[in-house]
Amino acid sequence: MVFSNVLFPFVFLPVCILLYYISKDSYKNIILLFASLCFYAIGEPQYIFLMFLSIIVNYTLAIGIEDKAKYKKHILLLALIYNIGLLFVFKYLGFAIRIFNKLPLVHLKSTSFPLPLGISFYTFQSLSYCLDVYKGEAKAQRNIINLSLYVSLFPQLIAGPIVRYNSLESQILYRNLNLECFGKGIKRFVVGLCKKVLLANNLAIVAEYYFSHSPTSLIGNWLGAVCFSLQIYYDFAGYSDMAIGLGRIFGFSFEENFNYPYIAYSITDFWRRWHISLSRWFRDYVYIPLGGSRVKASRHIINMAVVWILTGVWHGAGFCFIAWGFMYFVALVIEKYIIKIESKNIVFKILYRIVVLLYINFCWVIFNASGLKRGIIYCLQMLGYNQAALIDPYTWHLIFEYGFFILLALVFSTPIAKVVSTKLKHPIFTKFLFPLAYVFAFLWSVSFLILGAHNPFIYFNF
Repeated sequence: MVFSNVLFPFVFLPVCILLYYISKDSYKNIILLFASLCFYAIGEPQYIFLMFLSIIVNYTLAIGIEDKAKYKKHILLLALIYNIGLLFVFKYLGFAIRIFNKLPLVHLKSTSFPLPLGISFYTFQSLSYCLDVYKGEAKAQRNIINLSLYVSLFPQLIAGPIVRYNSLESQILYRNLNLECFGKGIKRFVVGLCKKVLLANNLAIVAEYYFSHSPTSLIGNWLGAVCFSLQIYYDFAGYSDMAIGLGRIFGFSFEENFNYPYIAYSITDFWRRWHISLSRWFRDYVYIPLGGSRVKASRHIINMAVVWILTGVWHGAGFCFIAWGFMYFVALVIEKYIIKIESKNIVFKILYRIVVLLYINFCWVIFNASGLKRGIIYCLQMLGYNQAALIDPYTWHLIFEYGFFILLALVFSTPIAKVVSTKLKHPIFTKFLFPLAYVFAFLWSVSFLILGAHNPFIYFNF
């Protein structure tokens, strides 16, 4: 099940909220755990045992790390082998076999498994839990129900944000439920639903057309690329908003995962704003342990390469993802060692913002391409290669058909609407027009779901 399924807001969520709020505090975690397992089982019944196994293994290993100090390094190694091995088998084994089969005299049997929903997210959370216990930054959870809730909590189970255990530990034990938090949670959920259903889903129709066909015009190429850049943002940021909103409804406070990434002034700033929880995970568990930036330049560059190749690989098994990660590595090395953004004048900074936005767009083309060669050709076509026309008739049709949603997406990718809304303090806005706008937006989104509109979800693939 996904949040943008019509059954979720009208059946699953109301029942879950009702049972949760009428129950005693001592039963709330059990109810949420049961709801989370049902939520996962509806979407992935054949792999729910895998999540159970992951919970039991990490529960046991974390207690061993805390209780057996003499052997904690060895036990942590087992945790690393298990969690990384789990990801490798289900996410990368088929890709690795295809690579090895290209070597002389190697003929391995092709093997791959369907990718379990959310495995990258709940595996990273389980692994960070064991690492935090090892570092003494968290206590091993002795109550398996509480740990199970942390791993399987349905608001952020299948698409994040990646929540650190030490940020959620106290909230699992105690949560302050009140009407204000509930109201904010509902509003945040509606905002996320609109981003996903109204913007991402409509943008996906345009993007998928151009990435599945050979665009015949320069503007067509750019329209497809820009629509995908906006689609993946609203798809994932919308889901994160819904997760944060649902968390608030049940008394949890999740950290923000996106902060208007397309207004970034540099690639470094972009990654402070995009998928924040993943960036922090790699920073805390890979980059800093490798030495971070407090090493000589050559070692620092190697550390950055490791982090960004892993970031690419985390998103999927394919050369496009590796190339995408490598592109960001190159850009960040340039920013760190060649271009000192802070020391430049205002004109350079403005021009560099434009360059950054264009570079991000080209990176998304590689990310979304069906193959690396296809992605490179698409990028070249965006620069005018083998394009006979500036614009073609079907591109005009898509602009007229989806131009309103593209315009909305461009506006809401900046903080303009947020700034304007905070300045409208008159009661007619706060007590009447804003609530009415939320209701209208929700009903508009639901109408798309009922009509069976195009409803893909990019991050199911990761």
